[in-house]
Amino acid sequence: MAELSIKELLGEEEAGLDLELLAGEVGLEKRVTMPRIQKPGLALAGYTTNLHPDRIQVLGSTELTYLAQLSPEIAARNIANICVLDVCCFIITKGQNPPETLVKETAQRGIPLLRTHHQSSIFISLITKFLEERLLPSTVTHGVLVDVLGVGVLLMGNSGIGKSECALDLILRGHRLVADDVVKVRTKLPSVLFGEGVDLLHYHMEIRGLGIINIKHLFGVAAIRERKKIDLVIELVEWEADCEYDRLGIEEETLTLLDIQIPLQRVPVRPGRNITTIVEVAARNQLLKEMGYHSAREFQDRLEQRMAETARLHSHTIIGDNLE
Repeated sequence: MAELSIKELLGEEEAGLDLELLAGEVGLEKRVTMPRIQKPGLALAGYTTNLHPDRIQVLGSTELTYLAQLSPEIAARNIANICVLDVCCFIITKGQNPPETLVKETAQRGIPLLRTHHQSSIFISLITKFLEERLLPSTVTHGVLVDVLGVGVLLMGNSGIGKSECALDLILRGHRLVADDVVKVRTKLPSVLFGEGVDLLHYHMEIRGLGIINIKHLFGVAAIRERKKIDLVIELVEWEADCEYDRLGIEEETLTLLDIQIPLQRVPVRPGRNITTIVEVAARNQLLKEMGYHSAREFQDRLEQRMAETARLHSHTIIGDNLE
């Protein structure tokens, strides 16, 4: 399971969280394992049943104003009831000053108390995006990810089968490269996979005979994108004469990545086949499927209907002949 320490969160600069430590320094090694945050409104009123200690607790103007309206004894008791659950971290927004009771309690129990100058809504958006990227499951796979007509197509297959060449041809047709050779795949709530390139290989592509080329420099920023949802996996396989390939497209295969199933199509490769066109048509067909239109199944339904009509007419003919 991915995790992140409060110390790492405090030192994060690229995400723009703008955090500072107010108390609880001894608890900076506490770990965050959930990409969700919580605003402990009811917990401050004394109802801690649904409080999740493993989530970052965000305190905004509403929470601090409510605490200020309570008597010092009740406020201290409610804060103590929350802190005894060993909360991983408190973060106060809008640069507000925390109640002295909260500072004292977090310092005693070693719970980091942080502050940001962002408004609550902005900060929640920033930290949720950051935590999702850092904590949600991820993996690395060998392939090429391209954006074809808005469909994220992950090209897979053995090394040297022509994935990069196919992707280059797609770029020449106006489509966009996301990642070549190494694709970093992340989950995105609820059940979506996003792919992106690794830092070192961003915008670069290896073409045998040419070497490493920079797609951004050659074709401009319109030919690339940072990340893309993976909608379809196309596996390029060597053509085998004695192998049966799907010719109707009725039965659908899937590939499981990070426990999420993605539609899979296997495309045999041999000289004379225009793989780029096949990939482009597969992307268009995927768009139709997402809109509820399945060409192969519609054809099958029409075929079965025609066969049923033919059988019925044939039976009527036989009955008529018998009557004569």
